[in-house]
Amino acid sequence: MGHKLNVNGDVVDVDVSDDTPLLWVLRDHLGLTGTKYGCGGGYCGACSVHLDGAAIRSCQLPVSTLQGKAIRTIESLEQRHPALVSTWINNNVAQCGYCQSGQLMSAAALLDANPKPTDADIDGAMTGNICRCGTYVRIRAAIHQAAGQQATGGAE
Repeated sequence: MGHKLNVNGDVVDVDVSDDTPLLWVLRDHLGLTGTKYGCGGGYCGACSVHLDGAAIRSCQLPVSTLQGKAIRTIESLEQRHPALVSTWINNNVAQCGYCQSGQLMSAAALLDANPKPTDADIDGAMTGNICRCGTYVRIRAAIHQAAGQQATGGAE
């Protein structure tokens, strides 16, 4: 069945069944491979994208629910959040890098909703984005830096 989707500001047509998860539409049908497959159950956050500005897990979202909604992927992030991307690099956040597209998308949604987050705000917004390398302190520091705040400390 055909579906019209608004992805990164472009309207695209995809011919997939109604229950196809957005993750597979992005990766397999649109070639947007920056969004990663992690657990497939919506637990790890590697597949996070924005849906109408909110960070959501694309592995669990059927394409049939997306008509009229704005979908943004990691491929659009540097254009929309250049400070966040540069602070991520400056703070050496990524180690293996696999979870980072989901981490960045959740961080961007947080900063869109709350431009001056506290440590508690960051921890709450980033809960569920799992980093096997354990770079959570650097993630928090990068978000604070992007928000123009001094990180409040902590140890990795």
